[in-house]
Amino acid sequence: MMSHGHMIPTLDIAKLFATRGVKSTIITTPLNVHYFTKSVERTNELGFQMGILTIDFPASAAGLPEGCENVDHIASDDLIPNLFKATTMLQGPLERLLDEVRADCLVADVFFPWATDVAAKFGIPRLVFHGISFFALCASENVRLYNPHREVSSDDEPFLVPDLPHQISLTKMQLSPEEQDESESDFAKLRIRMKESELSSYGVIVNSFYKLETEYADYYKNVLKRRAWHIGPVSLCNREIEDKAGKEASIDEHECLKWLDSKKPNSVIYVCFGRMAKYGDSQLYEIAMGLESSGQQFIWWRLVIGGVRREEIGKAVQRVMVGEEAEKMRNKARGFKEMAAKAIEEGGSSQADLNFLIRELSSYQA
Repeated sequence: MMSHGHMIPTLDIAKLFATRGVKSTIITTPLNVHYFTKSVERTNELGFQMGILTIDFPASAAGLPEGCENVDHIASDDLIPNLFKATTMLQGPLERLLDEVRADCLVADVFFPWATDVAAKFGIPRLVFHGISFFALCASENVRLYNPHREVSSDDEPFLVPDLPHQISLTKMQLSPEEQDESESDFAKLRIRMKESELSSYGVIVNSFYKLETEYADYYKNVLKRRAWHIGPVSLCNREIEDKAGKEASIDEHECLKWLDSKKPNSVIYVCFGRMAKYGDSQLYEIAMGLESSGQQFIWWRLVIGGVRREEIGKAVQRVMVGEEAEKMRNKARGFKEMAAKAIEEGGSSQADLNFLIRELSSYQA
């Protein structure tokens, strides 16, 4: 996917492979190269092998303005379908590149379903990267398999997602439009191709660690019978602050840190729900008023929550920021932080799974 939320962890995955002695190459388009260059150079300075190769992006052929090669370059959400169309046209350029460059494995984002066919053509395994957790993979898969949302009569009536390790309740409003019905939209068709491609791929790389969601990692592998490897948190492979950051912030880094330093410990909430989400003015207003009514300091980034009232937002913020329950949550988060660090160390669960995957790939025969 041509967006920072997918490109950054993909870069980190390439670094992880490189640190295990595997030569890793980022394949991107010309106007996206600069997002990777400095980090790749720093990795090579440490003695590892990473490279960058480019394929041309068919912007004009897909109805996009020239120079539009990722989500941030899109001036209107109406052009997002054109961006997806352009990504489908990258199959030919990638095949021509792989004709010239020998590859032993192809790791590709889930939004490139054709990558499985490309890998098969060259007799190499294709690994899928979603960017979401084992829990999210399990929940979305069981919604797809069992269609529990079709048993409710309204958008806000809760339903249970069947057969999960815990009782998980959702509403139709929490599903994407394509999950809510059998839409014939281009994106709905893309989702079908993505699933078919994933099921015929070599397996899935998950940016998670075993102790964070043990039951769902086991469920995904043993009940759903999916091949998967947990190798995260992949961001912890970075030691330099520049490598840990995404795109340039809209406010000065030092100005932001100065503002944070002026606040009491545990008093600021950071709110972010992603670039791709859509929201209306009325919902945006409800979110803003809810945050304001919570009485907590907050840093605001492009965000959306569908169909939630300001009272609910205010109560939710208060719950996670103030009082005994909030302190318990913080303590639990600190515990997971320690577990995450151990997972990527030598002997940790993520390090072990990555090593196991690399050994498998080394002996792969088509």
